[in-house]
Amino acid sequence: AGNNGSINSISDRGTQLPGHREIDKLGQNRDSVYFRDGVRRIDFVLSYVDDKDGDKKAERRREFEANLEKAGLELETEDKSESDDRKTYYLKIHAPWEVLATYADVLKIKVPFKASDIPKAREVPLEWLTHPFRLPDNIMRPEPDYFTAPFDKSKVDFFLIDDKDTFFPPSTRNRIVYYILTRCPYYKEDRKEKDKTGINRLLNNGTYTSAYPLHDCKYWKKAQDMQCESERYHLYRYWARFLCFYKEQPLNLIKKYYGEKIGIYFAWLGFYTEMLFFAAVMGVICFVYGVLSYEDNITSKEICDPQIGGGIVMCPLCDKKCSYWKLNSTCLSSWQSHLFDNEGTVFFAIFMGIWVTLFLEFWKRRQARLEYEWDLVDFEEEQQQLQIRPEYELKCTGRRLNRITQEMEPYLPFPSKCARFCLSGATVLFWTCLIVACIMGVIAYRLAVYAAFASVMKDSPTSKIQLVGSLITPQLATSVTASCINFVIILILNFLYEHVAIWITDMEIPKTHLEYENKLTMKMFMFQFVNYYSSCFYVAFFKGKFVGYPGNYTYMFGKWSKLRNEECAPGGCLIELTTQLLIVMAGKQMVGNVQEALLPLLRNWWGSRKGRSHPESAYSRWEQDHDLQNFSQFGLFYEYLEMVIQFGFITLFVASFPLAPLLALFNNILEVRVDAWKFTTQFRRPVAAKARNIGAWEEILNVVAILSVVTNAFIMAFTSDMIPRLVYLYAYHPGSEATMRGYITNSLSFYNISQIPESNLPEAGENPSCYRDYRYPPGHEKQYTHNMQFWHILAAKLAFIIIMEHVVFVVKFFVAWLIPDVPTEVKARIKRERFLVQEYLHNYEVEKLKMHPSKHQVLSECI
Repeated sequence: AGNNGSINSISDRGTQLPGHREIDKLGQNRDSVYFRDGVRRIDFVLSYVDDKDGDKKAERRREFEANLEKAGLELETEDKSESDDRKTYYLKIHAPWEVLATYADVLKIKVPFKASDIPKAREVPLEWLTHPFRLPDNIMRPEPDYFTAPFDKSKVDFFLIDDKDTFFPPSTRNRIVYYILTRCPYYKEDRKEKDKTGINRLLNNGTYTSAYPLHDCKYWKKAQDMQCESERYHLYRYWARFLCFYKEQPLNLIKKYYGEKIGIYFAWLGFYTEMLFFAAVMGVICFVYGVLSYEDNITSKEICDPQIGGGIVMCPLCDKKCSYWKLNSTCLSSWQSHLFDNEGTVFFAIFMGIWVTLFLEFWKRRQARLEYEWDLVDFEEEQQQLQIRPEYELKCTGRRLNRITQEMEPYLPFPSKCARFCLSGATVLFWTCLIVACIMGVIAYRLAVYAAFASVMKDSPTSKIQLVGSLITPQLATSVTASCINFVIILILNFLYEHVAIWITDMEIPKTHLEYENKLTMKMFMFQFVNYYSSCFYVAFFKGKFVGYPGNYTYMFGKWSKLRNEECAPGGCLIELTTQLLIVMAGKQMVGNVQEALLPLLRNWWGSRKGRSHPESAYSRWEQDHDLQNFSQFGLFYEYLEMVIQFGFITLFVASFPLAPLLALFNNILEVRVDAWKFTTQFRRPVAAKARNIGAWEEILNVVAILSVVTNAFIMAFTSDMIPRLVYLYAYHPGSEATMRGYITNSLSFYNISQIPESNLPEAGENPSCYRDYRYPPGHEKQYTHNMQFWHILAAKLAFIIIMEHVVFVVKFFVAWLIPDVPTEVKARIKRERFLVQEYLHNYEVEKLKMHPSKHQVLSECI
């Protein structure tokens, strides 16, 4: 069958068999997914060009294609004279029924054997309210519900096979063909060179320029061939257009067209976006509370009061170049800080700790339902051995006996594995240290530049903090520029480390595809975690905490460096953390959206001009897809990484910026449609792949969720001014009435400027001055040491951390225990399906034995 279906597959590609061009000239529509006979479906396409090294590559192609034909595949070649660029050849591949059935058996692909008899879920009350968000039933459920079982070639009549040509959907067909392509050798029979195996090596050495399955039609209109499903058109119309942003996603159709792995990603992204809505609403409520309580903010009123804040002279924020300043010059920043640093922030931080638990638990339930509906319940256990990477089989020359299968299998010796692991760990450690060094450099920049700003700006030394322009203080200017520089460093290091992470993961030679993805995921996330979050950790937990006091300041690299440790801005460190988080998070989302949407839009505009300018009979389906971008094996990995990094921003530091979930919600509404648009219009059709869950990302999300409780508790305790204010309100306020009046004066300590060393003394000044701390005043027997109020506040902070963590963790674990990971209904369906499989297989075997009289007697005796 293979030889009959092959046209000019092994002969010289520079020649064209008689009749090929004539067939096309007769008016055949080349925008088709079928061979020239219009019967055999094209399951895969390989392309190549003639070049200087043509003889060697032609030899490889001849051997490779000959071996493909021996494996049962049918081939058909399109000569370069028929292509648009007049230099590219296209090899079309078709898998006949015999090949599909054989490999479906090998891969244990589940196929239907009986229509499902489980009744559909009852209609929910007020379901009519959701009608505007729903899609047509034929889009949401493109296939009927069936009970399925692993395909068995010897029991073909057991399964529901109406038409062998359409029994396996295109996604399954291209998955089977790709499995063959990755394992097919291209060496001669008499020369067994193990490394000469698989389409990936042929793509790397330029023998073929691309390998891809075909889209079933143009995305903007249905296929003319009625046999064609036109699923790409339906996906674009109902899913990829931005005007559909409020509609549900057709997950079953996505799974059917692209495979379960991509389907799971969009299911997770959609669910995450839905859950963000509730976090965003609570964040907005918290922010609105800050706005409405604006006028009740006694602390800011005292700072802005000319009699109170205007009469307090503060110590310089840097040596020599910085002058004294009056407290009321920070009036604006204190009002801004109140918007995010208020009583509502505490409740929002607790809410987010519970929200993240609900998100993860409800996702487990949603994932379990998808596992059942998409036949993935037993996938991982059955497929573990079948997922062995071809690279592992080639590079591991050693063989040993598998105790389970009793077959010889490749393995990596332990000494080699240890050496590779150590080199990998050292590389990751080096790059992590490099990030820390860059952060230290940015901190040094902040310290040096602040002093430079202060020396340039020469306003009246005590009337207000010196300004850059009319409203920008040196603190704000330094913070914003340092955040922008830090963001640029993040992008550069990301670009470099991506290649390093892939290189060291390849060097480790993971055994299975799942192991490879998990190793790469952990390496990339560890790096991105340090890269993106280290600056936020610095501002939240280190800045302003190790400053010292006038006359005894702490320096970054010792006094010789003259880089005095940073103090928080007059409005507090929380507003600076908000600024840092906003710049890094919003900047990352903007850069990501530009890369994902605007650049492909330009390419799409040019490509659509080319595509639509061709008559359909001339611009073939394989050429149209060849002109699209290749979807790399890491394409989905980067999509997950982007969302998980965003998840970290809205959980780890959300106490400093309650509007972060709202920004993430707007971004993700756009992200879903941009990703959908890219998949349907910009990328070649990916090879369908199976996955039962989101893999290592789920464990990473769990770790981030637990860590977020700790970070938010510490932010509220040590970065926010919430605890000092509460301690003053309930323990230190003067008089019987609980009020915040006098808090500003109470939170400041006094220093006798005459005692300050000359190296710290500004060029002009007043006497005395204040600084933010809780220390005894000059003249006291314990002058300049921490007073009792400092220790009361520290004890209150530690108590708050312990109480908040325990409350949130208790609620988290209770909710996790209360919500089962697998819905009861899904458990019942799984048991029902397993029972039916056993029952039907038993009945099938009994009927089969009855057809053989010689075996029937033995059967009767057994019964």
